[in-house]
Amino acid sequence: MSKLSHQDLYSLEEYSHMRGEFRGKVMEHKKNRRVPLGEHAALYFEDALTMQYQIQEMLRIERIFEHQGIQDELDVYNPLIPDGMNWKATFMVEYEDPQERHQALARLIGIERALWVEVEGFAKVLPIANEDLERETEEKTASVHFVRFELTPEMAAAVKQGAAIKAGINHPHYQAEITLEEPIRASLAGDLH
Repeated sequence: MSKLSHQDLYSLEEYSHMRGEFRGKVMEHKKNRRVPLGEHAALYFEDALTMQYQIQEMLRIERIFEHQGIQDELDVYNPLIPDGMNWKATFMVEYEDPQERHQALARLIGIERALWVEVEGFAKVLPIANEDLERETEEKTASVHFVRFELTPEMAAAVKQGAAIKAGINHPHYQAEITLEEPIRASLAGDLH
């Protein structure tokens, strides 16, 4: 999957005219990129379209229109686009109640490293987490983490040929496992060479 460049982005004026339509397209696309892991966690798998939307929204909110400012946003978000042999995702711990969330984040230190994906017939793949910055302290973890799952060429080929994909969490205080439904599996297969 290629990285985004200035040519892939809309000007602020263009984006303001087509934002509703573009947002609808992205929200529909994201339905097949979210993997719920139990009641309170989810992986949101990123790709070029989800990152284009993120960049467009940041440019809009911050009113960024100068070349270097746009490049800065590209530099921040391009690393979250899969490279053809991996999956990249935003991992979120989701508790609506602030008090419950605070208590859970204290209990769930290391949860981002307890994630896994498994291609049918192969060993589980653990993530490389938070390459940009540390997101936990001795007291708690963050509710948002960025993770990368590196696959072997054999795993990628199996996914492209229809192998099932599972995802889960194996943390002392949070367990989850799911087999990805076909629309999600097919969407993730599209990220691979």
